[in-house]
This record gives sequence, structure tokens and C-alpha cells, in this order.
Amino acid sequence: MAAASRAMTQLVSWPDLVVARPSCGTGWALRSVRAEIAHFHSDRSADLHLTAGKIRRFENDLKDLSAIRLVPDSHWVTICLECDADIDLLLTLVSVALHAHQGCPDPGSVPPARCNDQHGGRARDFP
Repeated sequence: MAAASRAMTQLVSWPDLVVARPSCGTGWALRSVRAEIAHFHSDRSADLHLTAGKIRRFENDLKDLSAIRLVPDSHWVTICLECDADIDLLLTLVSVALHAHQGCPDPGSVPPARCNDQHGGRARDFP
């Protein structure tokens, strides 16, 4: 089973997440009551709606991780999913994203942020 499928299987059991159609229209999404949290566009990666504030806060640490791709001006990070450690990283960052979105405005008041799959500075290609 691909790493993305293993990650999705674990995340759908979380009470704060439900499977949904992604706003970008490609693949599958996991969302909370407040926002889309993750998009799974391929078997090898996931886009995570970490928020601009959390990306700024952890940017130095995120830049050092080979599994993470940052796209300038995006509220999302792309995570390459190749092994169990990458899945563990995704699960940890999903927790951070859920916490970050708790303080966001009501879901209907803000348009969804574009994931990295839609973003002009795409982060899809991993070595």
C-alpha cells in the first residue's frame, strides 16, 4: 500500500477529520469543520494547509526537512510520503494544522486557500 494511502487510512479515524472532495478538484481531501486540512493528489505526496502563520513560525525547521517542499506565498506545504517517518511527520503536522485552524474565522467567511497543486509555484516534483 502506498504511503499516502496508509496516511489517509490513519487520518480518517481522527474524530476532527472527514473525507471530502478537494476544492482544487483533484484527488481527495481531509477537512475539519473549519477548513480543508490535507489534499492527497498522488500516492507519493500530500498538500497540508498549515497556514501562513505556522509556516512562518516553523519555516527554519521545515526548510531542513527533505520531505517538505515550501512554495512562496502559499499557506500549504507539500510533504513527500515515501516511508513511515514521512507519515509520522504528516500526522504531527496535521495536528499543528488543526490547532492553527481553530482560531480561524468562520468557514464560510473566507475563500479556501489554494493548495500547492494549484499554486503558481508548484511543489510537486520531488527528487
